[in-house]
Amino acid sequence: MTFDFPTFLVLATAITGMIWLIDAVILVPRRKRHNTNIKNVNTPKHESIVVEYARSFFPVLLVVLLLRSFLVEPFRIPSGSMMPTLLVGDFILVNKFAYGLRWPVLNSKFIDVGEPHRGDVVVFRFPRQESVDYIKRVVGVPGDKVEYFNKTLYVNDLPMVQTPQNNYIGTGAGSSQTGMKLALEDLTGRPHQVLINPNTFDFPPGCDVLAHGAIVIPNGQYFVMGDNRDNSNDSRCWGFVPEDHLVGKAFAIWMNWDGERAGFPIAWERLGNGIE
Repeated sequence: MTFDFPTFLVLATAITGMIWLIDAVILVPRRKRHNTNIKNVNTPKHESIVVEYARSFFPVLLVVLLLRSFLVEPFRIPSGSMMPTLLVGDFILVNKFAYGLRWPVLNSKFIDVGEPHRGDVVVFRFPRQESVDYIKRVVGVPGDKVEYFNKTLYVNDLPMVQTPQNNYIGTGAGSSQTGMKLALEDLTGRPHQVLINPNTFDFPPGCDVLAHGAIVIPNGQYFVMGDNRDNSNDSRCWGFVPEDHLVGKAFAIWMNWDGERAGFPIAWERLGNGIE
């Protein structure tokens, strides 16, 4: 069972805040009245350990809730579907207000700030299992006509030109991708690297959304793909990402930890890198 951290955080903040409020409004005055009449009792009354912990944890939980819900949230990359842009073991930061502010847990938007553009790397709730977060690159926005064949992405009948580069050399958990073709793809003015395996089909088994030709993206939906084109479970397999499933825009790598790397597990050169 997946641990629902957002719900836990909201409940923990609410409970500790309620305990602190009840103590401040009701119990503190009672203790003061009791202690001023101390001659009639053996010992003065003090706050309980539950109240003490609630008062200590509530400000911390509240700050974490506000930061995580409305500003920045950390995520860890668990797979190689976004290689070479993101590696297994990358810890990234996601801008939570780039596409509008949403209530925690409810995920309903209450302030509209912006919308995804082609080329954005986004985190979203997987449409087929909403408790799981995915990260992919937006390659099509509402109204776009998207097509994919011969390892080439077409947007509105224009090919997204790929400039071949050297073969990819992977490290650590990404070593299995060594030898893949590395290319620089121009996604309507947003260049980024992709990995291509020329020895595989365009669509893995079961991934048939684009297998029969071009498709037009409906309003309020987005088409996403992994940069590791032949090792990515993306919109080619399960369709569009609804707007209300968006979590935020990935913008930076703050840590990298890959236990399969030779030598030291941290790739220091990746720390602080922006995500393009």
